[in-house]
Formats: sequence, C-alpha cells, structure tokens
Amino acid sequence: MTTPRLRVAPSPTGDPHVGTAYMSLFNLGFVRRYGGRFILRIEDTDRARFRADSEQQIYDTLRWLGLTWDEGPDVGGPYAPYRQSERLETYRPFVEQLLADGHAYHCWCSAERLAQMREEQRAQKRPTGYDRLCLGKTAEERLALGGATDTPVVRMLIPDDPPLIFTDVIRGEVSAPRPDDQVILKADGFPTYHLAVVVDDHLMGITHVVRGEEWISSTPKHVLLYQWLGLPVPAFAHMPLLRNADKSKISKRKNPAARLTWFIEQGYLPEALINFLALLGYGPQGESEIFSFADFSASFDWAHVNAVGPVFDLQKLDWLNGHYIRELGVDEFAERLVDFAARTEDLSPDATALLRAGAPLVQERSQTLLQALDLLRFLLVAEIDFAVDEAAATKQLGESGRPVIEAATAALQALPEWRAGAIEEALRAALVEGLALKPRNAFGPVRVAVTGGTVSPPLSESMEILGRERSLSRLSAARR
Repeated sequence: MTTPRLRVAPSPTGDPHVGTAYMSLFNLGFVRRYGGRFILRIEDTDRARFRADSEQQIYDTLRWLGLTWDEGPDVGGPYAPYRQSERLETYRPFVEQLLADGHAYHCWCSAERLAQMREEQRAQKRPTGYDRLCLGKTAEERLALGGATDTPVVRMLIPDDPPLIFTDVIRGEVSAPRPDDQVILKADGFPTYHLAVVVDDHLMGITHVVRGEEWISSTPKHVLLYQWLGLPVPAFAHMPLLRNADKSKISKRKNPAARLTWFIEQGYLPEALINFLALLGYGPQGESEIFSFADFSASFDWAHVNAVGPVFDLQKLDWLNGHYIRELGVDEFAERLVDFAARTEDLSPDATALLRAGAPLVQERSQTLLQALDLLRFLLVAEIDFAVDEAAATKQLGESGRPVIEAATAALQALPEWRAGAIEEALRAALVEGLALKPRNAFGPVRVAVTGGTVSPPLSESMEILGRERSLSRLSAARR
C-alpha cells in the first residue's frame, strides 16, 4: 500500500465545527493504523467570512482532543505553505491551463444578473444553473450586453457527458447529479474550494479525500478537474453527516453542540468526546461501547463505517462522559476540575484548595465537569455574595423551617470538633430524634441554608469542608 496521506481542511470562518473533529478522527484513525501522515490545511479563501481568531481555535480544540497532525501551518512540513491564502500563485498556472485547453472560460455576469437569471429559471420551473451567456465572448462583446462587471470570474465548461458515477471507499458505487459550470476562480483572484482542493490535494500527495456526504454532488466536478489537468484521482470517502434529533444536519445556527468549543465549555472530557464521535460513525469495538482512540485506530477499516447519518444524541454523550469521569483517579479528577474552573473563575489559593477537597464528593454523581463545578459553587462564593435560591428558600426556610435551623445551629455550636461524622451525629440527634422529623424534612432546611439549594453533595462532608465559621454564619443568616 502507498503510504496514506490524509488531510482535514477546515475554514476559519467562526467557531470550529464539531464536524472538523469528526472528520479528523476518522482521517487520523486510518493514518495511524497504516503508518501514514495526517495533514492540517487551512482553507481560508472565503475572505468575506474569514475570522482572524478562528484558526487558533481550530488548533486549540483539535489538540485538546488529542487529534494532532504531522504537517500544518503551525508545524510546517515538506509541502508548505498550508494556508490557501498563501498559495494563490500556485493556482494560477492550473487556471491558465484549463482556459488554454478549452475546459474553462471567463464570465463577466454581475451578481444582479445572475440573481435575475435564477429567479426566472425558478419561475419557469427549470433547473437553476448558469446559462453560458459569456461562453465564447470577448470582454467587449459581453460588456455590450449589459449586466456585466469589468473583472471576470473563471468557470468550468462542463461537457455533455460528465463522469457522474464514482467509487466511494465507504459507499461503493455512487451516482451524483450533473454539475453546473462551477466558478473556479473568483474576481478577487482567490480560487474557489473546487479548484483549490484539487490542486492542493494533488500537490500535497493526498491519497484519500475524506469529507462529509454533502460533497458527493461536487465530486464529478473534482474528477473532471483531475482528468483535465492530467492528475491522478485520489480515493474518496464520504462520511455520513451528523444529524439533529429531527434528522436535519447539525449546524451552529440550530444546535450549540455543533460548536466544538461548546464541549469544552460544558465540561466534557476529550476522551469521552472521541469515544462518542467514533461510535457515531463506526459503532462499538467488539462488545463494549467504551474504547480509546488507540483501540479505534488499531482495527480501523472503512468497511465498518456506517453510511447512514447518525443522530447526535447528547444523552449518550452524557452517559459516556460520566463513565470516564468515574474512571479517573480522585486526584486526577480534582486537577481536571480545577483546570476547568480556572477557565471561567478567578480562583484564589483558598478556593482552589476547597475545590480539590470537594471534588471527591461529586465525582460519582457528575456527568460533566460543569455539573461538578455547579455542585461545589457554594464553597467558592464569598460570604458577601452568597445567596439562597429563592424557590428553595420559600419551600424550606419559611415558618416550618425556622425551628429546624435554630435547633441545628444550637447543636452545631456545641461541637468540640468540626468533622463530618460529628456534624451528622449532632444534626441527627437534634433534628430527627429531638424534633421527631423525618431525615428529609430534618436536613432539607440546613442544606438550603448552607449550600444555597436543594441539591448538593453530602451535607455533613460539605459542611466540614466549608468550615465551622462559614457554616454557622449561613445558618444564622437563614434565621433572619
């Protein structure tokens, strides 16, 4: 087998899409099994939507997932540069060759004229597509007809019998619709995706083009370009699209989970997300749905990729993430929780110590790091800023709760040592035995007063970590 060279080529036009990680995972799984090379290329020819910070986000999120590349803009490589905007002169000779061979032509049509053309085609219930008004005309001849601009684009001249059937590594024989006369060079001198991807993939020695199934309809255009330019055609593998529950394509406009940064913000572990994305396109490895990237790549086979678009089930991801959280050692979980909190919280040394101390209380009951942090926020908030949830206060700290708080305060003030076991014994003696309350009714008001809500880690352990002074202060405030 020729040494595989695969690439992922995201566009820096906003927050990185989860699909970038999805494609990277399958590219890298194949490459690592067969000793190939994985290339990151930045396709930044869409200058209207370009965002300067997006490229760095692509690097950061893929590295967070452990999906590292062998060649790319930030690490270099034998085929640099790896940004399309730095390769503009590379494309010009290929365009000139296509024009000289009669496979492409200049088009001066204005955006307004093209919009009117498509509107008329739709009104007549005809397929929309360029009507070749500019084909065979000089600039002077075309400008004389009106609806034209001074600077032309370059379009492909699609033949009457284009190659519409191709072999897909995942899907077998695939039939695609007849393409339009695609623009391959824009008026600003930047290539469109269709030209740039063919030229760059050839020059970078890409052996397998792995991308989403929405590009199936574009493959005949690319095959034509390869043939016209006398270039070898790579293998194509069109991955199934990630879909929402309603089977629509997952998008950043409709679903926050389409943003790769969202998973970091929500406190998912990278190993859980890798496992989840692999399951979406590949299925379980053996009998277990839990497996690592090493397991995934060790047995990678395109024949096992499911061609049906998987539903992006966040409940499944939550389950997986909870599993990975519980598998962490206590100290590692605490460090990951501290690192996660430090992204958004200004953690003092004391707050960091409290968070580490509280981590074991929430590890078994948290599905994400964000859930764990939320359960422990009562430890981090300054007393001046501490507030009790209004609904919880209404339910637990009214007239019926006052005797409970008073009895709890008196019992706790008398404790010689502030330890979880002693705290629990004192509260049980004062409230369950002394006031003859059921445990739920006994501990509920104390929990709300101390932690601010009805859901918290184990109460006595929480109060030990919070400390005598802060615990009694909050109980006193609840009595007012």
